[in-house]
Amino acid sequence: MIPADRGRRLAEEILAGSQRAGLGPGSRLPTERQLAAGLGATRTTVRRALAVLEAEGQISREVGRGTFLRDARWPRADGAGGGDDADGGPAAFAPADVMAIRQMLEPSAMRLVVAWATAADFAEMDRCLAGGKQAASYDEFELWDLALHRCIVAASHSPLLARLYAVIGEARHGQSWGELKRRSASRQRLRLYQADHAELVAALRARDAGRAVEAMRTHLARVSSHLFGEAG
Repeated sequence: MIPADRGRRLAEEILAGSQRAGLGPGSRLPTERQLAAGLGATRTTVRRALAVLEAEGQISREVGRGTFLRDARWPRADGAGGGDDADGGPAAFAPADVMAIRQMLEPSAMRLVVAWATAADFAEMDRCLAGGKQAASYDEFELWDLALHRCIVAASHSPLLARLYAVIGEARHGQSWGELKRRSASRQRLRLYQADHAELVAALRARDAGRAVEAMRTHLARVSSHLFGEAG
């Protein structure tokens, strides 16, 4: 298994290399083999990095055509790469703290999403739902899980809220969060999360604020109970 932070660092290198080469949205990236050779990495590691970028909406992968850059949709916590556990950056936050803030912030944000989400926002939610359903591993599902929650918050069209949520996203890249989620994961629980996600998006699309708030509360309560060993 490839550490999440390694995939993240390589993803940043791929983006940086694309910028140096003058590539923009719509440009095709080199193949996995070419990226691996150019970056001195294995194809497995490159594949993980591309999965990170795809979940974040930075790239699209089209069968038979290749991998293409897209417009970035969400701000990062620090405008570049995130902090890690060692330097006291966002990834060093305790999982219980991250979860408590998520339970305070995300349900309330659903009212803004109901009011301001666009057709393009719902298309992005659908993309993330599909990615989660097709995930071949826990790590891949976690990428799409984060991407879905992030694009839902982005659909509030509040730059400040999106910026605040970017810190939560960086915290979820941390080793402590990753290990806790991995230990608590099971196929049955992933299916429950997928059902939660589908209900949440359906409530948002129906412009039902009360239903959306409750769907987010229910989902986060379920995640918390699984993370911290409560029944459920």
